[in-house]
Amino acid sequence: MSDYRAVPALLNMPVAKPKALLADKGYDGDAVREDLLLRGILPIIPPKANRRDPAAYNFWRYRDRNQVERLFNRLKQSRRIATRYDKTASSFLGFLSLAAARLWLVAYVNSS
Repeated sequence: MSDYRAVPALLNMPVAKPKALLADKGYDGDAVREDLLLRGILPIIPPKANRRDPAAYNFWRYRDRNQVERLFNRLKQSRRIATRYDKTASSFLGFLSLAAARLWLVAYVNSS
């Protein structure tokens, strides 16, 4: 199933309202853009190649999405995180925290 259908649930989460939403071309749709703008969230989504009237987006801010993708890639190098062996959400979150701490420690030790 596409992540596109999860956008309303994502926007209704009880967290602080973001200023912008970085998303890939799969989220490019008039309904998503309208919903984001009505909520006061700036959509930073590149247009699909087959779109008749391409919407403008900030390419320089979209480049920040690459850092997020790299973080997920580094976290998924831990096999247990990538394959989701854990049966409960709390144990998955615990191992996710351990993987993140391992990444943080390498960066912290090398920068000192």
